[in-house]
Order: sequence, then structure tokens, then C-alpha cells
Amino acid sequence: MKTRYFTLFFSLICCCVHAQTLSARTSKTIVDFKNAEDDLKSSFPKVIWLDPVNPTSFQKSAAFKMRVVIESRDPLKTITITTRERGEAEIHAKKTIYVPADKRFSYVLEQRVVLAGSINEIEILAENEHQLRGVARREVHVGETILADAKKLKRSDYALIMYTSKYDHWPSLANPGFDATTIAELLRTNYGFQVDMLENPSQELVWSKLKEFADRKYEPLDQVFIFVAGHGHFDESFKEGYVVLKESIPNEAGNASYISHNRLRNNINSIPCEHIFLSMDVCFGGTFDEDVANSRGVWTDPEMSQSEFILRKLAYHTRKYLTSGGKEYVSDGRPGHHSPFASKVIAALETKGGNDGILTLAELQVFTEKSSPAPLFGQFGNDAPGSEFVFVVK
Repeated sequence: MKTRYFTLFFSLICCCVHAQTLSARTSKTIVDFKNAEDDLKSSFPKVIWLDPVNPTSFQKSAAFKMRVVIESRDPLKTITITTRERGEAEIHAKKTIYVPADKRFSYVLEQRVVLAGSINEIEILAENEHQLRGVARREVHVGETILADAKKLKRSDYALIMYTSKYDHWPSLANPGFDATTIAELLRTNYGFQVDMLENPSQELVWSKLKEFADRKYEPLDQVFIFVAGHGHFDESFKEGYVVLKESIPNEAGNASYISHNRLRNNINSIPCEHIFLSMDVCFGGTFDEDVANSRGVWTDPEMSQSEFILRKLAYHTRKYLTSGGKEYVSDGRPGHHSPFASKVIAALETKGGNDGILTLAELQVFTEKSSPAPLFGQFGNDAPGSEFVFVVK
């Protein structure tokens, strides 16, 4: 029989929490919260994990601290914390808290617990006075070997690199192919990305490839990086930016042979990957941001492991973009040399993430911020505050 140890310390704090909407599958008496961003229109208690945010957490030691918010339209009665080793029916420890009368509608529970197993399941069950229950669970992995290498995390990185240098009706460009192939090779060799490359693609091929990405199955920590290089166009009448394709026709009334930023933004946002980063090295690339299109023209904690850092950074839904300029033309650069913007991106990728082996968007911005014109960084679609995209050295 295994020897089990359990230490539990409670620090209970009651505070006002802004209402959040959640969804869940319900039975007569219980609701199981899988996603704290869904919508629940019932009187079941809402159990919201603040720390850890991810369903799976990796810890160096058995001492584990968590923070949970419990909300209920009807008065809360009890909160029960249960721990067990994954795959075992036997409960390791169980604790029930009777909620004080003055804290029964919004309750913040901070708890420190020492776990015994290497892979643990922690369950929080909240019950209100009507015997309706809300449940939320987290899986906690304990041990130095689990955290030793970020490669142990179940995650994949994908890239779609699209460039156009030869056009039927627009002037040819010297460097998009050179820029794109260099970036693609760095992504493969330094960071282990699975790269798809589109060279001088037609509009049909672009949408076909984006559909492939949209139909792919992704894990929660997977990432997609999309890079677009070539001519860009802006239509003042429609206040819309466009990616120019090989077959695009100048002065076309409806711009049907182009890819509009609006459609591109919506289609990329719909790709069912949690973390997407788009970079565009095209003229008027900044008009990918609707606010710009409608305007007038003109560090890592050294004591945190790679795994912990990645899990923290990828805790939120990511939709970020970085373009080579705003509402303006940008330089293709001298033939045989990278464009001013691409050269900065390449220099960042060549660092292999520095000492910690992780290149963040903030670090990438440091490399590109001195480009001329000034690059534009922002978010689109359903990006969540605090979201991030990381390039992890292979």
C-alpha cells in the first residue's frame, strides 16, 4: 500500500468578482465546467480557475498553489476539494468547506496543497442551497523530470508562408521569395515548425490552403504562424486593404482578384487553433487593423522552467499580428538583400530565443521596432487579453 501525505492550507478571501458567463453540460443536479469562456444561463454555481488557467499544469515540487473563483446566483452552501492520482478510483484527500453566510454569492478560494502522486487530479465541487452543483478539474504533474524539457509538452507549431514576387499585371518584386524561404528554413531548423510554402499562389490556392488549416485538429498548446510577403493595395473608396495576388488586376472596380484584409482576418480568426500569429510584409499591411484602415493615411523569470513559461504564455486565446508598416508603402529592399522588415524578423529568429530558448512577441518587436516605416503590432478577432505566441528552440 502506498504511503500518502497531504498538507492543506487555506487562505479564504471574499471579494467582488465581475460576472462571467459560462456554458456546460448539465444533468438534473450537476454541471461540469470544461471551458470558463462559455455561456451558462442557469442557476448552477460557476467554478472558474484563475491559477492555473490551463487544464494541465506542470510543477517542480509537490507543493501546489491554486486560486479559484466560485460564483452563484443562489447562495452557496459548500465547496469540496478532492485530490487523487490520475487513473485511480481511490481518493487521496477530501476537504469540504461550509461557506459563511456573508460570502455565498461570490467567493475566492486560495489554497496551497501538497500532492503525493506524480500525476494528480484536483476537483472543485461547489453546491448551492438548491443542491445544484458546479464542478471544475485540473490535472497537475509533479516532478523535475516532467519539467526538464519543453519538448515533453504535447504541442506542435505550424507555419504557412505565402509570397508573391512575379505578377501578371503588377511590377515584379526582388525579395519576397528570398525573405520567405529564409524565414521558412529558420522556422524548420531552429524551432521545429511544420511549414507549408505557397509561391506566387493563385487566390484559389490561398483559400484552399487556409481551408486545410481550418480543417486541421489542434491541441490546446499548438500554434499557427502565417507570413505573407508581396505587393499590398489600399482602396480609399472602400477603406479596405488587400493582398495583391499573381493574377490581381490594377484599378479593378470590385477588387475581386485580390484578397481583402477583412476576409483574410475573418478566415484566419476561424482557424480552430488557440494561438495564431500573422505577419505581413506588404504595402498598406497595417490596414489589416480596421481602425487603421478607417484613419487618415499618411522578459523571462530565470527560475521558471521552459514548460512552465510556455504554459503560462499560452494560457489565453491568441490572435496577434505584426505588419511591416501602417497605411503606407513599404520598401522591397535591394535585389539580393532581405527587405528592411524581413531582415529584422530573420535576425530575431536567428537568436534561437537567447539563453532561455524562447523568442516571445515582445522580443520580436524589439528587433523590428526600428524598421522604417514603423511596424504595426496589434490583435484581431477574438484575441484574449494577456495572450502570447512563442517560438521555442528545437
